[in-house]
Amino acid sequence: MAEDSEADFAVAAVRDEGRWEVAALPPRAAASLDSLVHALRQQPGEGGTIGLVSVGDDFFVALRVAGDDVRLLISDATAAEDWKLAAEVLEALGEPLPEESDDGGPAGDLAIFGDLGFDAFELEAICEDVEQYPDEMLGSIAGRLGFAESFEDAVDAATGR
Repeated sequence: MAEDSEADFAVAAVRDEGRWEVAALPPRAAASLDSLVHALRQQPGEGGTIGLVSVGDDFFVALRVAGDDVRLLISDATAAEDWKLAAEVLEALGEPLPEESDDGGPAGDLAIFGDLGFDAFELEAICEDVEQYPDEMLGSIAGRLGFAESFEDAVDAATGR
């Protein structure tokens, strides 16, 4: 992504007539939480838009935006020590910045995809899998939600693979 964004990639997923459509977002969309939410609000879809952002091989952010409702999840709250986007997510969640002694872990709405049949325990397990990079975690989430192939195509488009 461009230098104005910390993100490795950002994609938006919308459901239209029961079918998922996934597209890469422009680099500037992930420059801040506000710009990311704004970009996701521009995407039409049933039940709002899902945003998936991978940052620095360090963490991911998942969002669901439907009108004024914004639901957020960050895979590792300790990323806020080093990354602007992570700090903005924690601030929006009303969560304090982590202490140096914190082990990390997700913060935010683990039930973000509950209405899509993806329970909080399964999502938490993905977030806490230290063997996976954020893009792999997001790939697992996309697969579980039913749009793995479209997600991979969007990531390839965003990263120039």
